[in-house]
Amino acid sequence: MAAQSVGEMDGGNFPSDLAYQSGFNNHFSSEAIPGALPQLQNSPLICPYGLYAEQISGTSFTSPRKVNMCSWLYRIKPSVTHEPFRPRLPKNEKLISEFNASNCSSTPTQLRWRPAEVPDSPLDFVDGLYTVCGAGSSFLRHGFAIHMYTANKSMENCAFCNADGDFLIVPQSGRLWIITECGRLEVSPGEIVVLPQGFRFVVYLPDGPSRGYVAEIFGSHFQLPDLGPIGANGLAAPRDFLAPVAWFENLSRPGYTIVQKYGGEFFTAIQDFSPFNVVAWHGNYVPYKYDLSKFCPYNTVLFDHSDPSINTVLTAPTDKPGVALLDFVIFPPRWLVSEHTFRPPYYHRNCMSEFMGLIYGGYEAKADGFLPGGASLHNCMTPHGPDTKTYEATIARGNEAGPYRITDTMAFMFESSLIPRVCSWALESPCMDHDYYQCWIGLKSHFTSEGTTRDMDPQKVKTDVENGRQTV
Repeated sequence: MAAQSVGEMDGGNFPSDLAYQSGFNNHFSSEAIPGALPQLQNSPLICPYGLYAEQISGTSFTSPRKVNMCSWLYRIKPSVTHEPFRPRLPKNEKLISEFNASNCSSTPTQLRWRPAEVPDSPLDFVDGLYTVCGAGSSFLRHGFAIHMYTANKSMENCAFCNADGDFLIVPQSGRLWIITECGRLEVSPGEIVVLPQGFRFVVYLPDGPSRGYVAEIFGSHFQLPDLGPIGANGLAAPRDFLAPVAWFENLSRPGYTIVQKYGGEFFTAIQDFSPFNVVAWHGNYVPYKYDLSKFCPYNTVLFDHSDPSINTVLTAPTDKPGVALLDFVIFPPRWLVSEHTFRPPYYHRNCMSEFMGLIYGGYEAKADGFLPGGASLHNCMTPHGPDTKTYEATIARGNEAGPYRITDTMAFMFESSLIPRVCSWALESPCMDHDYYQCWIGLKSHFTSEGTTRDMDPQKVKTDVENGRQTV
């Protein structure tokens, strides 16, 4: 495969027919030049074509085989060839990975944000990234952060590396062209991409301004949820996850900058070559993408509303069975057919905390105010559910509503067993919807006790009515 410069691709030559490898957590092998991948061993004395062998590990060396994740990269120059890291100035004060009372706040109040506008000043993916909320610590290797990004320019002569955790990126507006050490990915709104901890990548914006959501997990990796009684099929199929094929460039790049996120802060190191010089690689630790339209939803076919966990695409588990550090759940187009049932999501209080976003369309439980590019946060044990308009419209249909299809929508949820703290700039944001609580204030009592007091003592009923405890 002929090498091509990153600058040329930024100019519009990113191929539209990218090849991918199919599968989730497979052991992949890929080479851009036939014979570049060593056979029989990982680290021969002399690699084919004089390449350097370099391993990247996503788990400890001694992790059990079923969860052990690593890849071998065969590159023109090793990634260690760079100047010392130095703090990047000015700092991005709106990016953190250590959540405590000194830098953010806790609140049980339901929160909602309107979509953020992309600023007029030049802003790439790195500088357009800001933290909304999170819990735990990247230093302690346990927790998560939820970020959003707004960007209007491609990254130039630099690559980004997140040493803190895995990124799950959900673009809401504008495609992303992403080059990684394993190859290239095109990610459109309606798709997601996972960039594992430690991989270097660059983000280009072929459509101009872009906006989206990012979930970051510390000390864990995403996996497919167990299907339990569902059986062998359904939800996200392993074959629909796509990993890149090997691609490389062999160019001199004086002053090329590696921007590394480490402990929530940015550091930079200078080198004179592109980090995307991997000619061949193999392993199961690899970036990948997934098209959400390929999700096969399961739903109620008789009565009652399924728990949202039935729509889990990916999960990052904890050591406690069935309890997630972070679930990625979607609410895709689907049929609603349950009988004698309140079909939108039910009112509930949850030991998990839920951050929701909307990629396109409307969300079935909110008639107004929840917009594409916006977000909401319902923390642990804070009540939430359909707004007044949705509730009244639903019960007005009665039991004879018949089957109907939810169309033209894609909402999602990051759900965690940890309680997030909210960053001060998110609480002070001009996008904060301070009237969010109003969407439930109009919920009125439909209570009636007619027909329940026929066998009661008339005098007791009369007394209760007079005391305001009973309505007859």
